[in-house]
Amino acid sequence: MKTRKLLIVILAVALLAVYYLLGSDYLKQRRDHQTLASGIAGANQALTLIPAPTADLEQRLTDAQTSLQTANMTLPERLNSTRIINSVLMLADDIGVKAIPLVTQAWATESINEVNISVFRLNVAVKGSFSQVSSFLKRLESGEFNTLVVEYFTVDSITDPFGGEGVYGDTTQVDARLDIAIYSRPPAAYIEEEGE
Repeated sequence: MKTRKLLIVILAVALLAVYYLLGSDYLKQRRDHQTLASGIAGANQALTLIPAPTADLEQRLTDAQTSLQTANMTLPERLNSTRIINSVLMLADDIGVKAIPLVTQAWATESINEVNISVFRLNVAVKGSFSQVSSFLKRLESGEFNTLVVEYFTVDSITDPFGGEGVYGDTTQVDARLDIAIYSRPPAAYIEEEGE
């Protein structure tokens, strides 16, 4: 009888241990389930806030690619840097100002809005009357290079006072400094890399 009671007690303890293990595992899984359920509810709420994609995405992509190709074609092919410098110097000579190229930089490729564009930079010192320098600047910006941009421009008066009495734009001598950039299409190798 003692062995039978001992077996019943051992069996009862074993059943309690198994029940405890199964019960604690069930409670843990229930908490995990509640956490996951609240995470799913939050994700579903976030999904409802995302706007539906428009139906014309393919057409918009095609239009954007066409616009990009058109914009790329409006940029001239890379120009000869010697020709650019000569054109600037001839324009200065035509107007009657003295222009000296101070610094030229080799053609560089820059990324603008994730599009590669070639840039040639030129720094020029200009001397002449205020009206001549002003005319030089206007003709330079509206001249043969459509993509020419004056990035920096300073003017210092040689005669004192600048704009004083009796001093007019035709006679006021000034020193000016220009930083010019001319943009063009990159070499073919860069265009092929972008297309890939």
